[in-house]
Amino acid sequence: MVKLNKIYTRTGDDGTSGLVDGSRLSKADPRMHAIGEVDEANSALGVAIAALVHDGFDQDGIAGLLRIQNDLFDLGADIATPGDDFTPSPMALRIVAAQIDWLEAAIDTANERLAPLTSFILPGGSHAAAHMHLARAITRRAERALVAAAAVVLINPLALNYLNRLSDYLFTLCRLINSDRGGDILWVPGASR
Repeated sequence: MVKLNKIYTRTGDDGTSGLVDGSRLSKADPRMHAIGEVDEANSALGVAIAALVHDGFDQDGIAGLLRIQNDLFDLGADIATPGDDFTPSPMALRIVAAQIDWLEAAIDTANERLAPLTSFILPGGSHAAAHMHLARAITRRAERALVAAAAVVLINPLALNYLNRLSDYLFTLCRLINSDRGGDILWVPGASR
């Protein structure tokens, strides 16, 4: 259980941040960069959720997105836990296959309601879909940061899988949102030549 009585600790004033095992890293370290990118993706997802709530999106969809936000906190904890044992335990939150399986099932369910893609689509459409596209793009950036971190430290391979699948889910969700609000905006190659 997390209990925060004080928001500032001054321990990061030297440009370092703590990991789960108590060790400290530079805030510029690739591992810390990946944690920050995941946090930004989660924040962007929160903005997209607020837009969906405002637009009256179905509560089951909102509940699934809140589940993902919680998973992203798990992911941050996973990345912040050094070591080579990626088995979850009471002391080590780790992304597990079931979290990825849930995303894949959600993608499949959403795709059943969508026509096949015939073109690349432009990020936009409805207000809520535009916010979701931004969350998707930031999630891709978080994935790239995690790949960079994995090149220098051991990272749970399922954490990488999770971010890859999450961006796929968010893309599919953008299409689903727009399907009820006028459809996707299709890319027209060379349209302004």
